[in-house]
Amino acid sequence: MYVTLVHVHVKPERVDDFIAATRENHYASVQEEGNLRFDVLRSVDDPTYFILYEAYRDAGAAAAHKATSHYLKWREAVADWMAEPRKGVRFEGLFPLG
Repeated sequence: MYVTLVHVHVKPERVDDFIAATRENHYASVQEEGNLRFDVLRSVDDPTYFILYEAYRDAGAAAAHKATSHYLKWREAVADWMAEPRKGVRFEGLFPLG
């Protein structure tokens, strides 16, 4: 399992826009063949801080996601809404076993 936790800080005035754009990306992403999970999390303590939990079958499926029209649309839409550059942290998924 190929897992990335994407840490995102959004400008306060763009939070609602970010949530709407990310919802669209989420709905399309979970329908991708290699997608195992795509969770969108928001901090209880800081409503401008989000984590996108993305789990794909393998690195190829994750790379295919980044070539989809919905991801490219999301990436362009949210670029100026970030309070700082987003940061993806890779993890190896151990459990559950696929």
